[in-house]
Amino acid sequence: MVVELISVGTEILLGNIVNTNAAYLSEQCALLGLSCFYQSVVGDNAERLRSTLELALKRADIVILSGGLGPTEDDLTKETAAEVLGKTLIMDEHWREALTTFFAKRNMKLTENNWKQAMVPEGCIVVDNKNGTAPGIIMEEKGKHVILLPGPPGEMIPMFEESMKPYLLKLNPGKIVSQMVKVCGIGESMAETMILDLIDQQTNPTIATYAKTGEVHLRVTAKADSEKEAKKLLKPMVKELKERFGAKIYSTNENASLESCVIDLLKENDLTLTTAESCTGGLFTARIVNVPGASEVLKEGFITYSNKAKRKYLGVKKSSLMKYGAVSERVAEEMARGACFFTKADVCVSITGIAGPDGETEGKPVGLVYIGCCICGRTTVREYRFSGERMKIRESSVAAALTLLRECLLGYFSEVTFGSGEKRSKKK
Repeated sequence: MVVELISVGTEILLGNIVNTNAAYLSEQCALLGLSCFYQSVVGDNAERLRSTLELALKRADIVILSGGLGPTEDDLTKETAAEVLGKTLIMDEHWREALTTFFAKRNMKLTENNWKQAMVPEGCIVVDNKNGTAPGIIMEEKGKHVILLPGPPGEMIPMFEESMKPYLLKLNPGKIVSQMVKVCGIGESMAETMILDLIDQQTNPTIATYAKTGEVHLRVTAKADSEKEAKKLLKPMVKELKERFGAKIYSTNENASLESCVIDLLKENDLTLTTAESCTGGLFTARIVNVPGASEVLKEGFITYSNKAKRKYLGVKKSSLMKYGAVSERVAEEMARGACFFTKADVCVSITGIAGPDGETEGKPVGLVYIGCCICGRTTVREYRFSGERMKIRESSVAAALTLLRECLLGYFSEVTFGSGEKRSKKK
């Protein structure tokens, strides 16, 4: 079946908010096996919305609209959709009562225009909104399906997951199963090159690549009459990807992040972590702290932006700063070693670089970054050359630091592991 998405809101057209709803819905529809060929953004204008919806209904079986279900005069999605499908708006007593309860619980005054949200197209399916005041709506007419969702993601996503997804699954029979393969330390173009033959030959299952900063995610999707059959189709393709990418695959768990996998490695091996950052200014530590349970491994984090701070808190030698400069392999090494020494941590990641737009010197361009990783006295330092504006360089540095940390941890574990599988103690 073919689905088309329409995002409603002048604030989206003006760039006041990012259209994350369309990104979410398009991905979900793909996972459901629905084909999406068009997406539109329309401002709060009834005439333009009407023509957009009419066109969408000519070329799609399902049209999903998000936004424009609020209580104000410029919220026109429901009214316009009802008009296009020839439906009359009537008061829904269930939602009228729900609105009364919603406002009473919060000790808020229910104004007259709020009743507008209890008006629904006659004969529609009304979907409860557990997180807001606008119900979802499903209209069916002559084999077409029009779905209306609230605009705020905090309302739209739970409603889609709980109610709209089961509805769409019934419309598109069969089971869709996906497996995510997450790769780090490799670019999207290289990743695609490594599997181009698989992509060219794909039918069922299919492979879709998603580029992230410092990562590539590969989603393998199969469709079959049963979940068991779909999983059976997935298995050989995922196995082939594992053989091709090897240790660069950090997870096949949809919800796992690179930082969470690194934290798991540290926990499993009873290692503590300290961070020493310069150009990233705490971004690396923030990624670590975002993981629940990070406190079990993270000891301290240093932001040593100045040379004085590097010397005072990390023990970087003045002679090293004078001879090699703050952005150098030597200083990155001393930062990592010093942080481990002063905090008695087992592992430290250090980052020093030129994020720009200023700071470039002869032989040291903007984007030059050195990342160090010290594990129980063993230190590795890598040089990187990133491009882009300041924030992009800093984010790329963090992604590279996580990848280097993971690589060094895996390398260290392979060296200290006996044939029996028992790990050598890291502490004397």
